[in-house]
Amino acid sequence: MNDTSPAAAELQHRLLMERSGVERLKMGCDMFDTARALMRAGLGDTTGKDRSAALRVRLFERTYGRDFDAATAARIIAHLRATTDSL
Repeated sequence: MNDTSPAAAELQHRLLMERSGVERLKMGCDMFDTARALMRAGLGDTTGKDRSAALRVRLFERTYGRDFDAATAARIIAHLRATTDSL
């Protein structure tokens, strides 16, 4: 669904392209961080401190689950369950 008028979309694109590459990268990283915090909260980690393998697997599935074939996703999930690195 796209409910943005062509004029508004063009203006948004023009304003975005006026920013430097570094600014655009920072914006993207900030948006990802916000999305990740919202996902964590939606999965019950309201403090952002849960480092459990179960949460890591659920975050992976919610963030990237459809981006990998089944075999690759299974390998990544096995790795997440086997490691204790922080998020």
